[in-house]
Amino acid sequence: MPEVILTGASGRLEGSFSPGKTENAPIALILHPHPKAGGQMNNAVTIQLYRVFMKRGFATLRFNFRGVGKSQGEFDSGIGELADAATALDWLQSTNPTASQCWVAGYQFGAWIGMQLLMRRPETDGFISVSPPTNVYDFSFLAPCPASGLILHGSQDAVASPPEVERVVAKLRTQKGITIAYDLVPGANHYWSEHLEEVETRTGAYLDRRLAGGKS
Repeated sequence: MPEVILTGASGRLEGSFSPGKTENAPIALILHPHPKAGGQMNNAVTIQLYRVFMKRGFATLRFNFRGVGKSQGEFDSGIGELADAATALDWLQSTNPTASQCWVAGYQFGAWIGMQLLMRRPETDGFISVSPPTNVYDFSFLAPCPASGLILHGSQDAVASPPEVERVVAKLRTQKGITIAYDLVPGANHYWSEHLEEVETRTGAYLDRRLAGGKS
């Protein structure tokens, strides 16, 4: 997993990249949780998401948002971080110009940024959002949601309660032509402290279904 340095709007962005297993391998961008709450690309859930795609032969990139680790700049309340994500996706696409699919996955703050990125990049084929903070951020921009995907949440999430997330899921499911899968994991909290392995098994099972041609 070679380290890579990207050039973003605020300077250097530190990343970790796993090349695809074939010339036209699909690509995946992984986004970490809130920088002001200790979020960084080596967060346990972020690494689980990274492994899910890497093990399936994707060209996979995770990186630190501005101001985190070796990435330059300062936290920008989501605006600059969305620009960082776009820079990272540009790099992935230019490095893998014949990629067969494009996926975006994120955890917590990263899920919010990732779903905003979907709206700006219609070429995205699918997404995985883990513990989206629907209680903190407005997700109404997802109208319509441009891609099918999975929302994974814990039943004991005390940060973003399941009913709040389910309201967003219900709204997304009114969009024609896309399928939103919602997987509520019994007993899991916002940080997946006792259910970390289920992040990989459940997102992996969803991705396998999609790669086999399923819609959910």
